[in-house]
Amino acid sequence: MSAPATPVEVSPLAKLPIEFLGSFPDPMHPLDPPLPEFAMIGRSNVGKSSLLNALVGRRALARVSQTPGKTQLLNIYKLPSLYLIDLPGYGFAQADKGTRLAYRKLLEGFLRKRTSLTGVIWLLDIRHKPSKDDGEFHRLLTDAGCAVLAVLTKADKLTRSGRDKAAAERADAIGFPLDQVQVVSAQTGYGVADLGASLLAAATAGPDEVA
Repeated sequence: MSAPATPVEVSPLAKLPIEFLGSFPDPMHPLDPPLPEFAMIGRSNVGKSSLLNALVGRRALARVSQTPGKTQLLNIYKLPSLYLIDLPGYGFAQADKGTRLAYRKLLEGFLRKRTSLTGVIWLLDIRHKPSKDDGEFHRLLTDAGCAVLAVLTKADKLTRSGRDKAAAERADAIGFPLDQVQVVSAQTGYGVADLGASLLAAATAGPDEVA
């Protein structure tokens, strides 16, 4: 008889009320009351919407699509102690050149000018080496001076040993220490509770610390 599966912890954010405030084109859209703000960003189709749903324990809060580039505005969610801001994915999207440039302008304006931003949750697919688009976005994050936590998604696609090896390789590729990298799976819930705890801790600690 096989051993029972280890129970997956629930994200602490899933125990809190959450409100969808709306979708906004302005990267400087004001939020009231002032609370710590965490932006979720990654390459198109990296699994942002799925992870956000898992993180807050709402199966269909953020719309999940198989079409890259579905998120085109700032989607803002309010919890009692923080805001979660779902940003458009960068890189490939099924959109014309003008629309892709508009995405880029929105992201750059948000990261460079939004002084109320506490930190960035940067999603990367654990299965793949950082792409050229990831490298360009990394430089943008560095130039903007953002506090960043790298989150490696789709961990369920790898074995445990493969996951650990890939996590170390991805951390090295982006120049992050392992304690600034978290591994998650929105499908199985692996690591999602730890990510939620990190966000709550950072909301309490202030803008200088994400993890």
